[in-house]
Amino acid sequence: MNNISEMYSRLHDEVGKAVVGQDGTKEELFCALLSGGHVLLEGVPGIAKTLLVRTFCRAIGADFGRIQFTPDMMPSDVTGSNIYDSNTGAFHFRRGPIFTDLLLADEINRTPPKTQSALLEAMQEKTVTNDGAQYDLGALFTVVATQNPLEFEGTYALPEAQLDRFQLKSVLNYPSEAEEAEVLNRVQAGFDAQDLASAHIQAIATKEDVLNARKEARAVGTTPEVRAYILSIVRTTRETPAIVVGASPRATISLLLTSQVIAALRGRDFVTPDDIKRMAKPVLRHRLILRPEAEIEGYSTDRVVDDVLAKLPVPR
Repeated sequence: MNNISEMYSRLHDEVGKAVVGQDGTKEELFCALLSGGHVLLEGVPGIAKTLLVRTFCRAIGADFGRIQFTPDMMPSDVTGSNIYDSNTGAFHFRRGPIFTDLLLADEINRTPPKTQSALLEAMQEKTVTNDGAQYDLGALFTVVATQNPLEFEGTYALPEAQLDRFQLKSVLNYPSEAEEAEVLNRVQAGFDAQDLASAHIQAIATKEDVLNARKEARAVGTTPEVRAYILSIVRTTRETPAIVVGASPRATISLLLTSQVIAALRGRDFVTPDDIKRMAKPVLRHRLILRPEAEIEGYSTDRVVDDVLAKLPVPR
């Protein structure tokens, strides 16, 4: 597992040339990449969500695509459409921006559900279907979507079916005072977030390296007791009084896969309960629906996950 831990160490250093702090989110992006999942990034404006994704993509040597979602977008603006060629008298499929390795779906909740749904097939099957023809998006295809948790006017909440397709929800917070001071120092020294070339971000891996690392992560072992612990966490969310709808079986799988990556990142070839606890909130927080009365009492999905972890026995 040393290959994966070394890859993350180098990736962390490269991304750190542009983005100060946010180590938890950097780790979670890496987990999603090596487990083949998608990520929902949530945070207030101006805390480097877009910069983080751009830098991350550059550091893994992947193709980058960005869609700035707006209320007037159509599904074909995402996936592409058939265009008539007057020279040949035939229609040809013109690929949309979704055809890339890492897609930044910026402010995904600013576009209507019909356009949001254009991502459903792509996120689950890694294909796009147009006029009966199916087009492959490639093994590395990953969606990283951003949204602002504070603004509600002019936004469209993601439906549960789409939220469940995001393997992780990562929450970015304000930087510490020391981190924000470092940001100022870098800007004073000439750093420009619009010009990543000036930050000398190097690709620390190839696409093939990433795909090989995925196979290595999948080889990380789990005991029956550890798998039972994962199962009990997810199933307990469905029985918690504060929750209307608990986590799905897809969440169970995601918790296993991301825990394998965390274990490999730590240099181990086996999963421990601590690995599972580390990934429980990112995997579960967006999949749980609180009862209205629980929200009034100040509950959050993170608090529910904490309560579940606190009351379940930990395997040894």
